[in-house]
Amino acid sequence: MTARQSAPHTAYEHITVAPVSGAIGAEIGGVDLAKPLSDGALAEIRRAFVEHLVIFFREQDITPEQHKAFARNFGALHVNDFFPRVEGHEDVQLIVKEPDDRKNVGEVWHSDVTYAKRPALGSLLYAKEVPPYGGDTMFANMYLAYETLSDGMRALLRGLKAQHSAAENFAKRAADARDRAAGFRYSENAEQEAVHPAIRTHPESGRDALYVNRSFTKSFAGMTREESAPILGFLFDHLSRPEFTCRLRWRAGTLAFWDNRCAQHFAINDYHGHRRVMNRVTVLGDEPFLAERSIADAA
Repeated sequence: MTARQSAPHTAYEHITVAPVSGAIGAEIGGVDLAKPLSDGALAEIRRAFVEHLVIFFREQDITPEQHKAFARNFGALHVNDFFPRVEGHEDVQLIVKEPDDRKNVGEVWHSDVTYAKRPALGSLLYAKEVPPYGGDTMFANMYLAYETLSDGMRALLRGLKAQHSAAENFAKRAADARDRAAGFRYSENAEQEAVHPAIRTHPESGRDALYVNRSFTKSFAGMTREESAPILGFLFDHLSRPEFTCRLRWRAGTLAFWDNRCAQHFAINDYHGHRRVMNRVTVLGDEPFLAERSIADAA
């Protein structure tokens, strides 16, 4: 199965869809997210989202309420305890890098909220202020990451579950006084852990995707960290192969909506001395599962 292979579809009638790479990503045109969407336009946005894994909307001028209203078309919103919030909007995270900051958020390949029993379906990141250069975000196709593995590795992974944890990422940050001063708040969710299939079946496309990530996956269930490390290390390197990826150059007013069930992302930290301000809304997903037989295996 190729990067974008799926069931045949009719042409888009309400929006335009322009792929940005051979593996993942498309720009969506003909949409003003500040206005209510027709049923036809919304259905086509859903289809483009499932087909392309991440979709980009340019030149949008939306309020936090409009941001959330669009996200709610895809499910209930997830409240993230680990980031500052936009004032008056507990379900809109404020992601800021100031000119004197050396670290950014998301400088590692990952899927959002995999430490939860019900991880994120998708994340919608809206650019408010961008640096004059740098600050791009990369996205990778986890269908391809799974499908390009050897038969032996795929068989091994289909029998494994992986342990995910927020503790080493967020609990340590919560203890840092500077992060607390910046609005980072400790919560019991910082210790949250979950076990998920190493390969998960997408509930809409029916395809299987690699579901481990460098940020939150710590080991395989039933194995020690030392035993898990060589396999995970290989997978973490494999999943970010250039041919699986696309790269987004942000502009103020750009909104990116990615599918955490089958894609990972990486925020490039190459704009020291400049400010970057983003609003993020996250849509709550379902508990991951692995079907006995996927579309890819049946083909």
